[in-house]
Amino acid sequence: MRLGVLALARPTFDVPYAEELAAKAFAQLDHSGITTVGPRTLLFDADSARVAAAILATEKLDGLLLLQVTFTDASMTLELARAIAAPLALWAFPEPRTGGRLRLNAFCGLNLAAHALGRAGISYRYLYQSPEPAVKMMPVALWHSNKAVAASSKITPSAHDYSAADAVLEALKNRRIGLIGEHPAGFETCRFDGAALNTLTGIKVEPIALSTLFERSSSVTNEATLERRKEVETLKGIDGVDQAQLNRSLTLFEGLKSLKTEKDLSAFAVRCWPEMFTEYGCAICGPMGMMNSASVPAACEADVYGAVTALMLQEIAGKPSWLVDVVDMDKTDGTAVFWHCGSAPSSMRDPDYAAEAQIHSNRKMPLLYQFPLKPGRITIARLSQANNNPHLLVTSGEVVQAPLSFTGTSAVVRLDTPVGEAMQGLIGGGYEHHVAMVYGDHVSAMTALGEKLGIPVCGLVD
Repeated sequence: MRLGVLALARPTFDVPYAEELAAKAFAQLDHSGITTVGPRTLLFDADSARVAAAILATEKLDGLLLLQVTFTDASMTLELARAIAAPLALWAFPEPRTGGRLRLNAFCGLNLAAHALGRAGISYRYLYQSPEPAVKMMPVALWHSNKAVAASSKITPSAHDYSAADAVLEALKNRRIGLIGEHPAGFETCRFDGAALNTLTGIKVEPIALSTLFERSSSVTNEATLERRKEVETLKGIDGVDQAQLNRSLTLFEGLKSLKTEKDLSAFAVRCWPEMFTEYGCAICGPMGMMNSASVPAACEADVYGAVTALMLQEIAGKPSWLVDVVDMDKTDGTAVFWHCGSAPSSMRDPDYAAEAQIHSNRKMPLLYQFPLKPGRITIARLSQANNNPHLLVTSGEVVQAPLSFTGTSAVVRLDTPVGEAMQGLIGGGYEHHVAMVYGDHVSAMTALGEKLGIPVCGLVD
């Protein structure tokens, strides 16, 4: 077998570790008798990917294998898939749950790529497996394949809660979501049609420039900042973070609060990077967590549909919800990790662990909250556009008590669906990289809500 192989990565992650695992992957391919064509260096940008693509386009290949070594957006993957006429496969690597930074976040990159490929109508196979020599490599022919999202409901609880669904639909009418900035390039998961969303849910999107948030936040008085500091003084390690950056971070909460009041907003979808760091000089993760705690869902990466999903769950549950990345699925212990940099509402904290102040793992700026989530039953949902078919993903699971998996806020979740099937449903089904969660069993009400919206309701099953 002759494969074009390219290794995709992003320099803000742990590059030496990424290079080490990429080398092991190439060694595995060599040991398996596969002939590889292409550079064996990490490709960090579109220009280097295009140079490699031009080389591979002249070769006779049995397939194109993209090593998803770290998180990346999906732009390079889409460009390479379109430029090279060969069957496509993706290989991402797990990383240990050490309690430290997400060194790779490769699963999330795989998730992002799968969704983009699904929306582009490009078939793919994928593997999420360690490249360590002790792990036997699965034959390429047996890798998981993508599949279209089912057109009919796979959720059949004994009794749908239509009264709760009716109340939520009424509550959502004419609600407004503040869209601050645009979603990052290559995030097909966050692409949306405002008119279609309004027709479906009655929710309106209010575009707000990033500069508007920065101007509003910069004008916050010292008194307001000092008042906000009282809320974070109890965080363990708060004195150890850069205090000027901390103060700037707290002004972002005041800026969001001001915009919420002025524009009558019920939720936010925020372009949370890179400009928060590169232009304003701090992280917005902590302030978004404060918004979540105040029952104003705040979605990362300007994900409007994610914000809508979180708002739906919050309305049904009557308590704060949270939008997360799925960053790991482990068939060995049957669990998944739900994570975001540090934006979980404080009500979700495991009371056995103290809340800590943390800096962003890649950008090294505060404020992030850090704690593992409390044990308990959760409902998981996503108003999805996977494969360009609007539908509602609804599933459930149990947060199990566990030490922090990665820096920030995270939960170890035992899904009701076996984790291998759930991974095939998520990655093979081309779902978005963000799902929303809330505590409690609300599958019946969410299923009824999907039916009332007139869209298919699907579970995270193979």
